[in-house]
Amino acid sequence: MELVSKSVRMLRLIPFLFLLLGVAQAQDDQTSFRKLLQQNSMQAEQLYKQKEYSKAAALLEQLLRNPNLAQMEDERMGVLYNLACFYSLSGEKQKALDALGEAVAAGYSNTKGMQGDSDLDNIRGETQYKLLLAGLEARNKIQDALWNSPALNTKYRPDLKEDEKVAGLSRLWSEAKYNFAFFDRLPGLDWDAAYLTYLPKVRATKNTLEYYETLAEFYALLHDGHTAVGYPEQLYDVLGYPPISTRLIEGRVFIGAVRDPSLKQAGVVPGLEVIAVDGVPVKDYGNEHVAPRISASTPQDLARRTYEASLLGGLKDSPVELTFQDAAANAQKATLPRLTAAETDKLPRPPWNRFQFKMLAGGIAYVVLNTFSDDAVVKDFDTVFAEIQKSNALILDVRENGGGSSNIGYQILGYLTDKPFLSSQWSTRDYRPVFRAWGAIEKTYHRGANLVPAHSGGTPYSKPVVVLTSAETYSAAEDFAVAFDSMKRGTIIGEPTGGSTGQPLAFALPGGGWARVCSKHDSYPDGKEFVGVGVQPNVLVHLTISDFRAGRDTVLLAASEFLGRQK
Repeated sequence: MELVSKSVRMLRLIPFLFLLLGVAQAQDDQTSFRKLLQQNSMQAEQLYKQKEYSKAAALLEQLLRNPNLAQMEDERMGVLYNLACFYSLSGEKQKALDALGEAVAAGYSNTKGMQGDSDLDNIRGETQYKLLLAGLEARNKIQDALWNSPALNTKYRPDLKEDEKVAGLSRLWSEAKYNFAFFDRLPGLDWDAAYLTYLPKVRATKNTLEYYETLAEFYALLHDGHTAVGYPEQLYDVLGYPPISTRLIEGRVFIGAVRDPSLKQAGVVPGLEVIAVDGVPVKDYGNEHVAPRISASTPQDLARRTYEASLLGGLKDSPVELTFQDAAANAQKATLPRLTAAETDKLPRPPWNRFQFKMLAGGIAYVVLNTFSDDAVVKDFDTVFAEIQKSNALILDVRENGGGSSNIGYQILGYLTDKPFLSSQWSTRDYRPVFRAWGAIEKTYHRGANLVPAHSGGTPYSKPVVVLTSAETYSAAEDFAVAFDSMKRGTIIGEPTGGSTGQPLAFALPGGGWARVCSKHDSYPDGKEFVGVGVQPNVLVHLTISDFRAGRDTVLLAASEFLGRQK
């Protein structure tokens, strides 16, 4: 036993304490600088919109002089590229070329973005620019040959060679092994063992359709909605759905819309309950024939995809027999044809709009945001914002919004505040081969929440706000819900969202199909999880069977009543 005096122990601790203090100080410096980075970047963006390019450049120059930026590779690359744009717009060509060269050296690689960016038009004819572009294209070509070789991107055939089938499964296995963001949530999954299990399965498939169904089943083991297999487009010529939609309400399946007028005349109408498919009880049919190939992050997402999006799909030449019952439990059967998407498009279509606005009783403005894939949604919102300002309260409905661009949703939220607000934070795996060779544990790259600027034109909306959500609220629409929830700007009413967002990494598969794997783990600004659970509403409300059959919207009625009590 070694006896060490208290004073000696303290002397040994002093260097360690200084080290901890140094680390803490560095972390504080990084945190303070990140705030400065976000503030300067937002100010530079506003100056850019005002065409004050020299002033915008000065803000970024200030960031470049800060030694903390050198430790933030991605942020430094972005600052350099934007600085090149501001210099170009200011007519400072050599500074623009030098900054662009530094951005490329720091890792900028988007040649299409660079060529299509009108901010760089002033330097596009310069020899230095052309050399930069040529060097970048050569670098990208080498990278593309490694990750996207045409050897695995073979054309569609009704049946693929066995080697192609094995190669496709192997690519799925490999891309997930090195890029999938959520293996830590699947402690019971041995991914290599799963690969070996599916090798004989893909070899035994008799055609390309069977092969892709098997691949979809393989990726469904990862339980992630942004990780999935896409079929070759040629298969959609042999696959079809009956011209009806189904709804899962209170754990039971009902007919929603009916596209074919002849089916309505035959008694197949909205509101009938589906109790069996091809003679199999509907829940058993979904669990056995549909769910195993569904990639979903949450139980509510799996249920929606199984019993609403995919329940009745199959070969177009094979009709499906459905057993229904009405509200009085009177049963009937009907055999429905399966139509291809092209055939269904010829039938009457239920109205769908990316954006809807109307005033409800009590002076409540009701806005439906059905997509964030079209930035025209922001223009639509801006067009009616003067009318919204006159309302007593606002309901934003994203229950059928499957996502798109998070920035579109953030722009709309910007109308609800006069202060910057936080978006989600995210992380991704930081796999470094040499570290693995040295026996080190794989690390995670973290990026904190970004500050999103408020809308700069006019007075923000200050009245009560409700956001409506459902399991169909997905991806970028969930990012919208997370930011709204974090803003504490109002109340979320409805059902938990689908619980899946992130950055899919897409790649080609043999036979003309494709796949994607989620490479990014998003969470609330404070680290609270929503991927895998869904954004939880503040007020839980489900559509009821009685309201559905009566044509009433349970959730919207609850939201209107809630806002009525806020007066």
